[in-house]
Amino acid sequence: MQQFLDSVSAYTHPRVLAMLFLGFSAGLPLLLIFSTLSIWLSEAGVERSAVTYFSWAALGYSFKFVWAPLVDKLPIPMLQHRLGKRRSWLLLSQLMVISAMLWMAMNDPASTNGLQYMALAAVFLGFSSATQDIVIDAYRIEAVEETLQALMSASYVAGYRIGMVVAGAGALYLAAGLGTTKEAYVYSSWQITYAAMAATMLVGVITTLLIEEPQRQNESSLLNSTSDYLRFLLLFVCFVIALIFTYGWLAGSVETLKTGLDGLGLGASLASFLAESVRLLASIGAAGTIGGLLVILNIADQRALQETYVDPIAEFFDRYGRMALLVLLLIGFYRVSDIVLGVISNVFYLDMGFSKGEIATVTKVFGIWMTILGGFLGGFLTIRYGVLKVLMLGAVMTVVTNLLFIPVANNPGNLSLLYVVIGADNLTAGLAAAAFIAYLSSLTNLSFTAMQYAMFSSIMTLFPKLLGGYSGSMVDALGYQTFFFISSMMGLPVLLLIWLVNRYVKEIEA
Repeated sequence: MQQFLDSVSAYTHPRVLAMLFLGFSAGLPLLLIFSTLSIWLSEAGVERSAVTYFSWAALGYSFKFVWAPLVDKLPIPMLQHRLGKRRSWLLLSQLMVISAMLWMAMNDPASTNGLQYMALAAVFLGFSSATQDIVIDAYRIEAVEETLQALMSASYVAGYRIGMVVAGAGALYLAAGLGTTKEAYVYSSWQITYAAMAATMLVGVITTLLIEEPQRQNESSLLNSTSDYLRFLLLFVCFVIALIFTYGWLAGSVETLKTGLDGLGLGASLASFLAESVRLLASIGAAGTIGGLLVILNIADQRALQETYVDPIAEFFDRYGRMALLVLLLIGFYRVSDIVLGVISNVFYLDMGFSKGEIATVTKVFGIWMTILGGFLGGFLTIRYGVLKVLMLGAVMTVVTNLLFIPVANNPGNLSLLYVVIGADNLTAGLAAAAFIAYLSSLTNLSFTAMQYAMFSSIMTLFPKLLGGYSGSMVDALGYQTFFFISSMMGLPVLLLIWLVNRYVKEIEA
């Protein structure tokens, strides 16, 4: 009983509570550049083709590993002396997020110039939000000992989901209450709404000013003078510019390549994946070439480039040896089952005859609160039984809960059954996410916190997103029942991977 009370009381740890508010500030911007913004643009009469420009806003999340080392190494003048490295970067990124939201609020997308500036502001918001994510991930790992990482993860997941509720349902309720509709667009309603969201970000700013700076370890030995820092910063600026410019410049060529590959019989999904992979690799190659030229010209320091990208990866493989590949496979496959199912979920609910209101109530309101509950439960269980045991529990529950969607497919329109299945599925998702984030945190070395975690989080979604692109085709060919069975079985290899990792850990401890 005392152990139970100790586990519950651990949630009152000041830094665990702080992570709830930091998670809120991390979750708030996401929907403001995606679903909420799409509704604003739709009401403003923006053509669907023009909305595609806003896909650039997602680049910040996709490429955040590029400037994660910058957050790890570069101090912010004046602020670092007062706040410390993590808190100064956190405050700067939050002020950038607020500025981006206000910039969006100041532009009416109904006008041509307003739409262009809105697109730039959305990209800036994506970049700022991704930077905030990098810092929060690093702070979470460094702020407490490993035994509390599960609670930090659970608190973060809860705060993130609450932030999404505010930026999603909250923003839409506010805009509607201020009088804007599809039939009668009112720019000032959306302007006030986005300004209110910017004000809500003060939750994160106040938290940043109140928390303590975590203890840092093994700072870079290469950055000792102003010249070193400026050369380091120039390396990243050139790297990012080259990456983004090449990625955009190749857009037309990629569409041509997609068409060609599709014509060869590869299928639209596989053709799209291969073409986008070529685009990404070419962009990274161009950026790497620019970095190499800067080193050759002695504008950038080769040792800094080594310490920035090569050392974090090499350290991970040195530390885990022959287990490293096994760990990376676990990271890449752990979420595959639920992500593949999630891609097609909203279409499934509509096909089953549920109304948009019912879907929103069950999945977005009830479902999110069940995810939060699952997150806290996952953190509590991880404290009691260890992260690998809860990872296994989450993987088993994911296999089971995916099978529960088969009865929903067999009983179209059964709202009570949908509540039960969504409750079980989201509770499982929250539990598994809390344990998995804690596991990823435990894999990072404090010398390369931001870079290694950014790398892990990219691997975490790469393969699931690839398979997710085939969800619609699988449903068309096999039907929903077979699709849910297959998506469930995709979780079985994860059970084997966790067992193997756990066995290897026990061998090391012995």
